[in-house]
Amino acid sequence: MYCLELAGEDDAFAAAEARAAAADGVERVAPGVALAADVALERVSVLAYTRHADVLLARADASVAAAADALADCALERSGSVAVRARDVRNTTGVDTQRAERELGTVLVERGFTVDLDDPDHELRALFGGQECFLGWHAAASVRDYGERKPTDRPFFQPGSMDPLLARALCNLAGARAGDTLLDPMCGTGGVLIEAGLVGAHALGNDAQEKMVRGASENLDAFLDDYDVVRGDATRLGLSADAVDCVVFDAPYGRQSKIETHGLADLVAGALAEARRVATGRCVLVADRDWRDAARDAGWRVDERFVRRVHRSLDRHVLVLE
Repeated sequence: MYCLELAGEDDAFAAAEARAAAADGVERVAPGVALAADVALERVSVLAYTRHADVLLARADASVAAAADALADCALERSGSVAVRARDVRNTTGVDTQRAERELGTVLVERGFTVDLDDPDHELRALFGGQECFLGWHAAASVRDYGERKPTDRPFFQPGSMDPLLARALCNLAGARAGDTLLDPMCGTGGVLIEAGLVGAHALGNDAQEKMVRGASENLDAFLDDYDVVRGDATRLGLSADAVDCVVFDAPYGRQSKIETHGLADLVAGALAEARRVATGRCVLVADRDWRDAARDAGWRVDERFVRRVHRSLDRHVLVLE
């Protein structure tokens, strides 16, 4: 059993990403905390909304004394040096984490461990969340380098460009893996394609505007060695059936798009139909409204749906389609 420390504020979304990309049997158990029956530890590094994965040792009430008692009762089966890291996840418990680290460290020293805060053999993590504490040996962490790829720092920028954290999560939700081909049929500035390439997939982009094709290529050149971006109609792709493994696209937003409402509906419906034709796996659609009916009409089954607040006048709807 593993314990996952989730990132962001939408635990359902974070758990879904972990489930799609790295973990089995994911169950949310406290704010910012989930348990998983099994985790592919080598995949944790690519997750956007999971910070850490720990091998679960024990669960206790959310108090320092209860956590120390639970640790004292554990069969630790390890030796050597150790560091203890305690977290009051989402500030839900009010626990004194420094005190927790001291008292849990004392228990480990009494069990024969030595303390090394700089380069320990093992790291014990104590996650205090909700009404519980989750104790575990640290096993893997995600790489939090998204600030290095901010849209405003790329060679080509357009307002409304998707941030890399969300783009990575969408690629993971789509099931992109090393060796897969991920298609973005409305690729814009290429943010999704960058993240797809960085998880090892082949990035394939399409956009109706020549400006976007050129700009996306500039951005992709800065991060990837291999990709393809072409100009074309998302409703009539120049691809054979089953040519790609998965699809992710951010549909035009009605209030900002120059496409009239009826035209937007036709565009999204056509793009969904084409995605169904060319993909063997999942499609993840992001939009400013709920396109579930259009997705079903195109032959998709809606596996999951999330609504993520951007600001007071904009919610992002995320559909995970099978």
